[in-house]
Amino acid sequence: MATQVVDHSALKVNQTGIVATVLVAVLGSQVVPALIWLIPLLAIVLLVGTFAPQYALFKQLYFHVLKPRGIVKPRPVQDRPEPHNFAQGLGGIFLTIASLFVFGPLLTGDFRPGPGIVIGLALALIVAVLAFVNLAFGYCLGCQIYFQLSKRGVIRAS
Repeated sequence: MATQVVDHSALKVNQTGIVATVLVAVLGSQVVPALIWLIPLLAIVLLVGTFAPQYALFKQLYFHVLKPRGIVKPRPVQDRPEPHNFAQGLGGIFLTIASLFVFGPLLTGDFRPGPGIVIGLALALIVAVLAFVNLAFGYCLGCQIYFQLSKRGVIRAS
């Protein structure tokens, strides 16, 4: 389990992007209903970034816009990227499930709001809260899950 240099500022920008996008989707959709589509879009962004880190949208914003302009300073840390990547993927999975709850009835032709919307929004907010906890307090639940699963041999740590 070798460490490498991980720019924690990129992780913080990613977490900020997650929190902001979910809040805009959940709160903004009360005024502009189309904003609810940000939840499945964010799920796609997180999952693409998990499986192809070079396409992680918020991290690319950091590396190509914020860092070069000195808006956000780099914070290189000896760390392992895998737990953070796993946590991002977990967030993407939860947002995918949230999207199914929010948009599931539409797929069946039922256009009436139902309890699934509340469940979906709650799941999306949980993702935002966990991203905020990591951003503000440095505690990554997804990383802890990664370490516990690897410790038990459920996943193989790189």
